[in-house]
Amino acid sequence: MATLFSRGSTTDCLTDADKRAALRVLDPTARNVLILPPDHTRLNSDAGTLTAMLYEMFPQADIMPALGTHSPMTPAQLRMMFGDAIPLERFLVHHWRRNVRHVGTIPGARVSDWSEGRVDYEVRVEVNHQLFAGYDLILSVGQLVPHEVVGIANYTKNIMTGVGGADSINKSHFLGAVYGMERIMGRIETPVRKLFNYGIQTFLGDLSIVYILTVMQKTAAGMVMRGLYIGDDDATFTMGAKLSQQVNLDRLDAPLKKVVVYLDPHEFKSTWLGNKAIYRTRMAMADGGELIILAPGLREFGEDPEIDRLIRRYGYRGTPATLAAVKTDPALANNLSAAAHLIHGSSEGRFRITYCPGPGLSAKEIRSVGYEAGRLTDYPVESYREGWNPDGTFYISNPALGLWALKGNFP
Repeated sequence: MATLFSRGSTTDCLTDADKRAALRVLDPTARNVLILPPDHTRLNSDAGTLTAMLYEMFPQADIMPALGTHSPMTPAQLRMMFGDAIPLERFLVHHWRRNVRHVGTIPGARVSDWSEGRVDYEVRVEVNHQLFAGYDLILSVGQLVPHEVVGIANYTKNIMTGVGGADSINKSHFLGAVYGMERIMGRIETPVRKLFNYGIQTFLGDLSIVYILTVMQKTAAGMVMRGLYIGDDDATFTMGAKLSQQVNLDRLDAPLKKVVVYLDPHEFKSTWLGNKAIYRTRMAMADGGELIILAPGLREFGEDPEIDRLIRRYGYRGTPATLAAVKTDPALANNLSAAAHLIHGSSEGRFRITYCPGPGLSAKEIRSVGYEAGRLTDYPVESYREGWNPDGTFYISNPALGLWALKGNFP
């Protein structure tokens, strides 16, 4: 196991030429190649550009977006993210509830140890059967960025959940929720990361998986790539994750009393995704503060019909109510990722959350799941600038690009 390429710093800005040169470390003799990029909800990862470059190198490659529980990408979304050069028939669809293979089981004793006794269930490691179709090389492409479930997104997460099955998705999400988001977000070593790494290293070691990991930062000039890391080991991930902590974490001196977050309609059509506005700001929010989420593209709560139904039924009522529902409703107990999401999406009564939806969801539907409802027209996006505004509002144009926390609660 080794790092094949590493380049990154807080001031670096990798060009397309730099990216092409970096990708040359990959084995050019590989004939059967599978590429696993993120979907359109990770537009800013630059994985679309990298995947197009990889297809030039390996024109017979199959491409399977790592959807996790997200909806399959439409042809328009595929073109928007990956360009026009890749034939649509090269794209495969991952179905997390089917088309997966059980490759091993992580013992409950290990999960109990990692979670400090909070949960002790076994976890079935299930991944898409396509990974076993005889590929010479599997390329997992994605962005390292603070994440609410695992700490820093991507690396082994892209396999265990991106192309994973129901058991590993559900139980890893619930593990993160009961352990506590504030103890996980932005951190490199977490219980969920241990679970993902163990699952890949123990049960998928025979597969030739190479990770292509980006570190991106939004600047006044647009998105720039601060780092690119290619390899198949923990060291590759750790180097990139440390850079992400430097460029994607905004450490604040004082709590935020009023925050306005905008959700790009191309990326965010559900609260399942849009609640990153809550996850990524909660460590910076003042008690009694207000979080206002502008969501013009919102049209559903869950990306999956069953999860959407469960969110509508139980709403974002906080940890005690959700855990009680898990004990009494087998449907929720069998969809622990939904339960975890309900916990993640609640402020636990600490601050107000107001969603301002477009025409896809009504104010009544918003209120039915426990949020307050507002009007988009009351918050003209063009009037805000990133960060602090003269009226004391803190504005965030894309919550998926970082993490906001007080200096005192993040080292």
